[in-house]
Amino acid sequence: MLCLFSDDEEAVMKRGYVFIALATLFFSTMEIALKVVAGQFNPVQLNLTRFCIGGLVLIPFARRMLHRRGVRLEASALCRFALLAFLGIVVSMTLYQLAVENTNASVVAVLFSCNPVFVLVFAALILRTRIRGHHTLALVLECLGILILINPFNTHIGIMGIFFTLLSTATFALYTVLGTKLCARYSGVVVTCCSFLFASAEMALLVALSRLPAIADVLGRMGLGLFADIPLFSGYTPVSLVMMLYICVGVTGAGFAFYFMAMEATSPITASLVFFFKPALAPLLAFLFLHEAIPFNMVVGILLILAGSLVSLIPALSTVPMLMAGRAWAWKRSRA
Repeated sequence: MLCLFSDDEEAVMKRGYVFIALATLFFSTMEIALKVVAGQFNPVQLNLTRFCIGGLVLIPFARRMLHRRGVRLEASALCRFALLAFLGIVVSMTLYQLAVENTNASVVAVLFSCNPVFVLVFAALILRTRIRGHHTLALVLECLGILILINPFNTHIGIMGIFFTLLSTATFALYTVLGTKLCARYSGVVVTCCSFLFASAEMALLVALSRLPAIADVLGRMGLGLFADIPLFSGYTPVSLVMMLYICVGVTGAGFAFYFMAMEATSPITASLVFFFKPALAPLLAFLFLHEAIPFNMVVGILLILAGSLVSLIPALSTVPMLMAGRAWAWKRSRA
């Protein structure tokens, strides 16, 4: 490394690895924190709070990226952000919170980390992306890992929780694929920030509608009482307030901020290692803090999912040294 990078560039890379470690830690504790407050907050109430605060935290990063790229947000883009926000945050993250409430936090964390499986499928169907040999092998390994982890013939985990997790993962993957072109133009941090803020406004509207007596009555008769008369400020205790602050400021705000800073300091490929480490770290943290058991089939499933992620990442990671050398050359030239 010393032969490739100047002292300044090497310091930036080191900071990038620290950002990756911090993002991994925050993202790996997300399901644990959500599990602790499960049942104390309405799912829409919790998501409205966390994504509103998370979006506000990301505004400085989004503004800096827009300035760096020399682009402005157009009306047509704002409409697409609103649609993406509804799919990827309002729908997907509500299902995600329901998943956490209905099964083990470690199971939700591992299954949601299989998001790339769904992304590849939707990318092939919608964007006509070519699926290469290593993608196919990664899909097979991760699907096998999911099957073994769920253990459908002798499962001891909540079936509804699994259903909500897979549905949440699929809708979030669809959100990712549909937002690809917007990310290419405005960057991932801008798309994420706008999605968070638009989703917060949409959920606030849902909360307002849910309080109308006629709508609340219909939802109750349909068995959807959870989404009728949604509260905004109930469920707070000294403990739940601390956890809510951690979820909003730590997991959602700082977690995404560190992730995007890691991408800026290293590369998107290197930063994606966050989602490679999470399936291994999250169950361990759930075991330590929630005392959730890690059965043998979960260990095997996690190993297969990690193997699939590694197979998918290796071709991309092999280009990192070349990319870093190019960045070092550009850095030195700009300082000359």
